[in-house]
Amino acid sequence: MPLSSNSNNSRFQTRDVITLSGGHAVHDTYSGFLPPLLPIFIQTLSLSKTEASLLMVVRQAPSVFQPIIGHQADRLNLRSLVILGPAITGIAMSLLGIAHGYLSLVALLLITGFSSAAFHAVGPAMAGTLSGSNLGRGMGIWMLCGELGRTLGPILIVSVIGLWGIAGMTYLIPAGVVASLILLLRMRSVASRVISAYKALTWQAALKRMAPVMVPLSGIVFVRAFMMASLTAFLPTFLTEEGASLWLSGASLSVLEGAGIGGALIGGWVSDRWGRKQILGFSMIATPLLLFVFLETQGWALFPILIILGFVALSTGPVVMAMVQESCPENRAFANGLYMGAGFVLRGVAMLLLGIMADAYGLRRAFEISAILMLLGVVLVFRIPGRSP
Repeated sequence: MPLSSNSNNSRFQTRDVITLSGGHAVHDTYSGFLPPLLPIFIQTLSLSKTEASLLMVVRQAPSVFQPIIGHQADRLNLRSLVILGPAITGIAMSLLGIAHGYLSLVALLLITGFSSAAFHAVGPAMAGTLSGSNLGRGMGIWMLCGELGRTLGPILIVSVIGLWGIAGMTYLIPAGVVASLILLLRMRSVASRVISAYKALTWQAALKRMAPVMVPLSGIVFVRAFMMASLTAFLPTFLTEEGASLWLSGASLSVLEGAGIGGALIGGWVSDRWGRKQILGFSMIATPLLLFVFLETQGWALFPILIILGFVALSTGPVVMAMVQESCPENRAFANGLYMGAGFVLRGVAMLLLGIMADAYGLRRAFEISAILMLLGVVLVFRIPGRSP
């Protein structure tokens, strides 16, 4: 990312990191709309769980282009992709409420997917560069704001639908446009002030540099994807099938994501001091065990479990992103884009398999299988170079 000489030192550039992360919060608020909408689409369009999971896959499909976007961002000024992201995503997601038919949903989600892919390929690399030597802290703030958005999204969308019906989603368009205008005004000088402290490698050399970290991380992302799809994409659907109201189901997702705000911030901060592998290993063990507890819990007792579960499960986001960027500091955006793109492919496969399992055996059994897979994936943490957890 052609970003400023100011980033050549270790100073944490607070204002710029917070501004970027604020845009992330608004962007991901819109991204949080889809899971609470799935029960509505399943009912009104008579969708199977597999078809519903395909909507999630379609939204993430453009992520396969993130390595290309990231590679270009290490050489060109692609600041505009970050600035426009909240507006484009906000408009497309808000129009889901007046979409006619499955294909219309697919088209709008593809637009959202391309906007999100570009935003998330460039944004974290910019935030990481602006964080200086405090990469875990910077990624923690970035992820915290993303979790804040994903926390507000579900509760916001079910509240809007409750007040004005699903067509009332269009009233939410202006917020994304305003966020993009603020990014334009506040971040217009960042790309000219912040340049990489390293000379970018060729993509072939970058791949070779990253391979020892990316191979085991890819396995971790895959087994973790089953768990995260269970907790985020299908949590409202699961609770609705268990008899909860749409509002309560959406609120449960907000509780989970809200707890993840603290997990993201503290996970990144602690990993700067105690080690990234230690935090990742702990989460890989604790998260599936907590999911088993959640599945055996009923009523209001669900909420304390969801708080702990969200905190632990989502604490690893900034940790993994820091590990990826540290694996190739010369090509931060490419490294981040490669991770995000590979993550989509792996998460997409996991999402489809989870939907198929849910259709065949029910969501409860699919959740249990997801927990077992994540526990088995703990051995991959030991394959990451560096100190063992």
